[in-house]
Amino acid sequence: MEPLDTDLEYMVREPEAPKPGSRMNALLIIPILGILLVLLFIASAIFQINLSDVVDTIIGLLLLVFVLFIVLIFWAKAPGANKQA
Repeated sequence: MEPLDTDLEYMVREPEAPKPGSRMNALLIIPILGILLVLLFIASAIFQINLSDVVDTIIGLLLLVFVLFIVLIFWAKAPGANKQA
């Protein structure tokens, strides 16, 4: 009778390496928000919706999206973003 093999072999799983452009894909949210804003303006022109009450909110939203865009660019272009571990 042969002795049983009792040596345990541990399998180590490493995290997947990030794809080169995966962080840049997060920037696609900005054109989507722009398209939604244009659709809002088109709908307000077609259906004669008065947007004068929400102009301040829309301008604040645009400023927030601008700051978000700058932050996302720095995050996507970070030096260690695509570095292999």
